[in-house]
Amino acid sequence: MKYRNVFATVGVIAVAGLGVQAVSSISQTEGSAATASDTEIVKIDPEKAVKDYNVYALSLPEDLNFAGEKVPVQDPDIKERMDRELLVNTYWQSNGLLLIKRANKYFPIIEPILKKNGIPDDFKYLAIAESGLTQIVSPAGATGFWQLMRETAKEHGLEVNDNVDERYHIEKATQAACEYLKKSKEQFGSWTLAAAAYNAGNYGISKQQDRQLVNDYYQLLLGEETGRYVFRILALKEILSNPVKYGFNYEAKHLYQPITTKEVIIDTPVADFAVFAKELGINYKILKIHNPWLREAHLNNKSRKLYKIKIPEEGVYSYKP
Repeated sequence: MKYRNVFATVGVIAVAGLGVQAVSSISQTEGSAATASDTEIVKIDPEKAVKDYNVYALSLPEDLNFAGEKVPVQDPDIKERMDRELLVNTYWQSNGLLLIKRANKYFPIIEPILKKNGIPDDFKYLAIAESGLTQIVSPAGATGFWQLMRETAKEHGLEVNDNVDERYHIEKATQAACEYLKKSKEQFGSWTLAAAAYNAGNYGISKQQDRQLVNDYYQLLLGEETGRYVFRILALKEILSNPVKYGFNYEAKHLYQPITTKEVIIDTPVADFAVFAKELGINYKILKIHNPWLREAHLNNKSRKLYKIKIPEEGVYSYKP
């Protein structure tokens, strides 16, 4: 599971060109194209801009923990690394709001599976660090919310081929991630190290432990990616747990909502999912939105395997075939 850098390396909020001219708007009449002459040039008063624009340093919580394991923020190195991730992720506001909105939609799916498997709830933030709760594919081929590699997914019972790729199936991928994490916890005896190993691999963490003669994540000298990984997760946990504290203002109506679905069970091939969807009262796009693990426009299923396909409850979408 290769970590995909969902978050900015440098968080930037800038008022560009203070004290110089800036383009503020392009006005145009209805139905006409904008031209250079339509551009309105205004001057920014640098003193007013500086007065009205403030960026604040953040105080680190003293009781930070991951999965109940205390973070030694009193250590100068740990304090600086934690401060970096908290600043970067707090001040990338657009991304932060998107994550808050998506979490409201997808955490209710992930949380019960973590709980059923005895995985601490904090690992839902690992899924955000991996993918931003989107069905992305990394350059290395890691796929889905949990960024599972093909062989890892197969080892944990997921079907992965051109026709079906269950790394895109949120529930099944979460179950596979839980199984991987449990094995890491058994090996290292620490949830923090299990999280780090999700990024670097169990062998990668074990090798560094043997080389450096230490067992604690916060005492290990690791590469840039894994060295920042747990701190990113901690920053996400802190921000999403206390959004108003970090300047994220929204109402419940702004959040993305879970969509109620029902299951259609099939154990036969499907020649054309567009026709299949229409027969169920939806369209091809909506079918694929709720079943991204169906990778082609048909389903071979020569083995007559049983599949559960999600269909949104009537009235969720306005589309009528």
